[in-house]
Amino acid sequence: MGKVLKPRFESDELKILRYLDTRMVLSPSDKQHYLNLKKGYEGEVMFDQRTEKLTCDCLILNDLLFKVNSTTFQIDSLIIFQGTIRFFEIKNFEGNFIYEDECFQTVGNKKIANPHHQLIRSDLLLHQLLQSHKIILPIEAQVVFVNPQCTLYECPCNKPFILPTQMDAYLAKLDNTPSKLSEKHSSIAEKLISLYIKKSPYTQLPSYKYEHLRKGNICPLCFSFSIKVVGSKLICLECGYEEKVENAVMRNVKEIMLLFPEMKITTNLVHEWCQVIDSKRRLSRILDKNMEIVGVGQWAYYENR
Repeated sequence: MGKVLKPRFESDELKILRYLDTRMVLSPSDKQHYLNLKKGYEGEVMFDQRTEKLTCDCLILNDLLFKVNSTTFQIDSLIIFQGTIRFFEIKNFEGNFIYEDECFQTVGNKKIANPHHQLIRSDLLLHQLLQSHKIILPIEAQVVFVNPQCTLYECPCNKPFILPTQMDAYLAKLDNTPSKLSEKHSSIAEKLISLYIKKSPYTQLPSYKYEHLRKGNICPLCFSFSIKVVGSKLICLECGYEEKVENAVMRNVKEIMLLFPEMKITTNLVHEWCQVIDSKRRLSRILDKNMEIVGVGQWAYYENR
């Protein structure tokens, strides 16, 4: 049975950009960067949903960032089988593309980077990483195009590409490959998890200040600011989503802490940020219940327990 040892989570960069996109006007380049990250993450999750259904004996590690010989490289998904380590470069391309002269181009003749080149680089660096830790297991690498609305014309058959129409057959083939893992495979997985870099050096964020961001509780479903308090719940007037006041307050606290890690969490700060909740006493009760209070009186603030 496939076992996910390292799950995938949204990066802080993606979370921050999503928060900023609702609370300020991003520049065209920042907006495009956000949309690219969002689309990429959605494609990776689509692939995860497929690999998590594998029934063969394998170990799954998602979203790995490594450093070898002062060079960093990322692997979207890696699966350890009995006889091989397979890793995947996941692309959520949408539309029609033509493969010509080792390049991808749209039908409008716009050229984009060939993901095969990125795969070759990652393959080389992963080999170096494994060799440096005396891990001996063959590596196989593929680029996976997960979006069913992606079509690639004139692609040579010898390229390590898995197209949307080939996904079912490819995963079925993986699932039917004999695989019986041992302690050696578990040790390899543990070593790789211990080596991955938790904070990406590639983060690109626009400059922003607290006073310039729009305040208010945002619906986590449709990102509307049209929120109404009804008893113990917050109700979105746009989509009808309901959320407990306590959950909404703590969600907003996490947002503040991610956007402004240097700011101290106080009742006044949370009150100003959420806006829709009038009672500071109610906010204090929620913060007292979920966080650790530090200090007394006007100097008091909250930290995670």
